[in-house]
Amino acid sequence: MAKYKGPQGRMPGGNMNQLMKQAQKMQQDLAKAQQELAETEVVATAGGEMVEVVMTCDRQLSSIKIKPEVVDPDDVEMLEDLIQAAFNEASKLVEQEYERIMGPFSGAINGLGGLF
Repeated sequence: MAKYKGPQGRMPGGNMNQLMKQAQKMQQDLAKAQQELAETEVVATAGGEMVEVVMTCDRQLSSIKIKPEVVDPDDVEMLEDLIQAAFNEASKLVEQEYERIMGPFSGAINGLGGLF
């Protein structure tokens, strides 16, 4: 009994092993990139470095440092604004790092129809 061979004499699905290897490598590379995001920190300041915010690039707030001279009980709103400004700047820096690290995966992931 003859076996069916696809176009140009190849067995159908012959590239499945190669595709699976590529998918596994992409998963490994993606996991490595996610680990890099978790380990990479950005630092942002506001008010002439009176407030400092440190965030990891997987969007976790690591620390907030506030210099004592900026703490004015009569002007809490200014301190709140400085914290917000530093946090927003840190978020922008995180997004830039995220794009740098994860950018190579965006086309590949979209090309797989959201499998990952």
